[in-house]
Amino acid sequence: VVKADGLAAGKGVIVTEDRAAALEHASTYLPHGPVLVEEFLSGPEVSLFFLSDGDTVRPLAPAQDFKRALDGDRGPNTGGMGAYSPLPWLTDGFGSVEAFVDEVTRTVAEPVIRELDRDGTPFIGLLYAGLILTEQGVRVIEFNARFGDPETQIVLPRLETPLAELLMASANGTLEDHAVPAFSDEVAVTVVLASEGYPAATITGREISGLDEAEQVDGVHITHAATANQDGRLIATGGRVLNVVGTGSTFAEARERAYAAIGLIRLEGGQFRSDIAAAVATS
Repeated sequence: VVKADGLAAGKGVIVTEDRAAALEHASTYLPHGPVLVEEFLSGPEVSLFFLSDGDTVRPLAPAQDFKRALDGDRGPNTGGMGAYSPLPWLTDGFGSVEAFVDEVTRTVAEPVIRELDRDGTPFIGLLYAGLILTEQGVRVIEFNARFGDPETQIVLPRLETPLAELLMASANGTLEDHAVPAFSDEVAVTVVLASEGYPAATITGREISGLDEAEQVDGVHITHAATANQDGRLIATGGRVLNVVGTGSTFAEARERAYAAIGLIRLEGGQFRSDIAAAVATS
């Protein structure tokens, strides 16, 4: 894994087993600063958010996002082209989703929070753990001190515990008085609509239409990421333009709703992956 230095939202990264490809990628960025070479980790990725008040840690629900631009996890890395939650396949290796969450809370999140507290820099807020499930166990890819995109778009719709209460408790140091947040059994799938050329050479300024029709699809809502109103027209202003979120009682239903809605949205050159949550919808 070769990464360009600095925050790149997942871009500027190559994951390869080809040494020549890695060296070529690194040479592109070396004139502009250092690069970071990381161990190659093989396995499914999981994102898990934690709330912390500097002492107590409370986990949210795990999610999986799709970083590559193209179907079949091909193409360049992006900031995320879609995501889904819950993750029923976690039961295969951990017995239950709850057992997985408990293990990561105990072995990853809590030790980090404890160490930061010992250093006199208590962490208060949202800790985002990017994880990979290898044959050797759970490994951490990255931490972020924020909600993750696009995972947040499908984790929060399933959250039954009031988010405001959890955030307030994190801020005022009373998170220990709150139980682990509760989530519904509902399934959520989000598909990202991106501009032409994303992530390498994004073309912006094009008009978006069809959102009113898309939002009429049952169980669908749309979150905007890079849009602006320009003389009464909705314009794409960045790479990942918006998220179409579908919810339902099954993965097949949530996925069908999300794709039915995104199919109604018109953006010249717009692109999206067609395989988000496909594997779990058919399993």
